[in-house]
Amino acid sequence: MSHARFPAQTDPAFWSGKRVLLTGHTGFKGSWLSLWLQSMGAQVRGVALAPPTQPSLFEVAGVAQGMEHHVVDIRDFAAVQAQMTDFRPEIVIHMAAQPLVRLSYQQPIQTYATNVMGTVHVLEAARHVGTVKAIVNITTDKCYENREWVWGYREDEPMGGHDPYSNSKGCAELVSSAYRKSFLTDAGIAMATARAGNVIGGGDWAADRLLPDILRALEKRDPVLIRNPHAIRPWQHVLEPLSGYLLLAERLYTQGQADAEGWNFGPRDEDARPVQWIVEHLCERWGDGARWTLQPGNHPHEAHFLKLDISKARQRLNWAPRWSLETALSRITDWHQSWLDGQDMRAFCLNQISLYCDHRADA
Repeated sequence: MSHARFPAQTDPAFWSGKRVLLTGHTGFKGSWLSLWLQSMGAQVRGVALAPPTQPSLFEVAGVAQGMEHHVVDIRDFAAVQAQMTDFRPEIVIHMAAQPLVRLSYQQPIQTYATNVMGTVHVLEAARHVGTVKAIVNITTDKCYENREWVWGYREDEPMGGHDPYSNSKGCAELVSSAYRKSFLTDAGIAMATARAGNVIGGGDWAADRLLPDILRALEKRDPVLIRNPHAIRPWQHVLEPLSGYLLLAERLYTQGQADAEGWNFGPRDEDARPVQWIVEHLCERWGDGARWTLQPGNHPHEAHFLKLDISKARQRLNWAPRWSLETALSRITDWHQSWLDGQDMRAFCLNQISLYCDHRADA
């Protein structure tokens, strides 16, 4: 029985009734994770700013219906501590972040305040509350010092980051390591960091992100403008890394410190594709004369080639990607066209989560 064909499943029975504090629940990834946790019967309290886009997945899919929703700025330690003390969670999943490279050039102070000190605030509050057993801190594949090499980064590669966003996430990794060694292990809290690739999925309306930019252009029947057609990224459907975070949280909760370290949850090697491949694929799926063109002008530095090595998650967690990039793109097109048709998007998201959970793995 191969690992790739039968990847490990998250266990709904484990999550049923668990008290989970999730930061960043109003964002794109946070909204999908909130729905997944709700579907398994977890008691979820979300702590985040208001949804970052209009429209937003959080509102479109009625995410607040099945959880406690609190608008809190993680840069405010007293507010974070008050939520932690009031809710007394067993598991903390920290996702709140300023997640955009180009915005980090415009707002470096805000980016560091959120991504570095926000992480300090969450970890500090969690260590004092006395109920937390497991923390999964979500960083990014861009936390590595990028050498532009062709093989994937392993979890023990040096942290770095050229731009303020990537660098702030490298800092968040260093903060996590210091907190683990200084406080968390002694407090009986198992904390791991998780790094994912370029996450795509239905309901992402962020500015300056490839898939939302493409879908906005397709909706308006405009040509899609592309900055870096040859840049290669580790594309993956949002449910792939989320399945890894859930599996990791279960492991930390049940087995303690053995897996309290850094983890990569990326796609298979063949799904690290150039931007141009993605655009052409989506235009073809969309139909209706969709086309793309090169965006003129100078653009800030972005990494050309970035890939994650997921051997460790495969071997030790029996985690593996399930959906090929082609499947992911068809799920996104289905999602977006269903939204345009006015369907019940909460039910649609829950159905896509169920499809994902029932799926063994694409060949």
